[in-house]
Amino acid sequence: MAETHRRSTASSSHTGIEGTLFREGRLSIGLTLPLLDAGEIVADFTEQVKLAKLADALGFRALWVRDVPLNSADYPDPVGHLDPWVLLGALSSQTDRIALVSGAIVLTLRHPLHIAKGAASVSTLSKGRFVLGLGSGDRPAEYDAFGRQVDQRRDLYRRHWETVAAAVNVPSRVIPDQTRDDSLEFFMLPRLSQSIAMLAVGSGGQSVDWIARNSIGWMTYHREPESQSARYSMWRAAVERAAPDAFKAFGVAMRLELSHDATEAPKDISLGYRTGRKGLSGLLRAMRDSGTHHVTLNLPSSPRPPQEVIEELAAEVLPEFHEDED
Repeated sequence: MAETHRRSTASSSHTGIEGTLFREGRLSIGLTLPLLDAGEIVADFTEQVKLAKLADALGFRALWVRDVPLNSADYPDPVGHLDPWVLLGALSSQTDRIALVSGAIVLTLRHPLHIAKGAASVSTLSKGRFVLGLGSGDRPAEYDAFGRQVDQRRDLYRRHWETVAAAVNVPSRVIPDQTRDDSLEFFMLPRLSQSIAMLAVGSGGQSVDWIARNSIGWMTYHREPESQSARYSMWRAAVERAAPDAFKAFGVAMRLELSHDATEAPKDISLGYRTGRKGLSGLLRAMRDSGTHHVTLNLPSSPRPPQEVIEELAAEVLPEFHEDED
């Protein structure tokens, strides 16, 4: 039943905050937190909130918050992340217009009713500016730490998605893990005035057809253009099969090193590009024209101060893509 309801709510054009991120034929631009200086691995989250407020004021469309529950010396990413619900709560109170997106809550390692409660809380605090991005995590070793079986994550993802979807849709419904003859009937507060959009980030071990049926869209990592084009074609074919009358979004998370030289040509780096702003505009234009609806820019250990990059992007790049959308 939850899957059927999710399919019907996702089949129409996006409304609410997700409609500012995902519009057919348009491209919106967001930022992934944290935004760090070169060589920085310990984030000053007071500074992160200031940068988030700046991004909001300058017209970026989304702030993406990762869910990284544990760290290890064997992980390539040494950055310590706040719990996503804590950070999203802070961002809710310190920003006004920008969408807040979880990119992505690890659906398989958290109880789905806790996820639903967190999502409802952030949506309420942000006055409906929250999009719930969900993934299965890309660090299998963490499954042992949380007492989960990594070979069960595909089934866990689907089952937890169904429970979350039932709870964050309007009308909301709580699906308990277990019931008895004398079990209480539960409901979740605060009550939602509108359903929370659910976005698949990565595949979660699911087919693209499953994602097309259940999610408002699909968010993937950056790939080289030919590979990304093939991935988008696969997505469009799945949407045509699963929800032929629906608009379903396609988004990309891309790493960016923005050069001081505006004319520096794009150069491939891991999961993105080093480029000047003119080259970046060309890349974004091509992505828009090939069917991408949203790009979130990741500035890990930026060679330039993040505030400087944010201000340059807002002044020189955003106007072409966000014009007439306010």
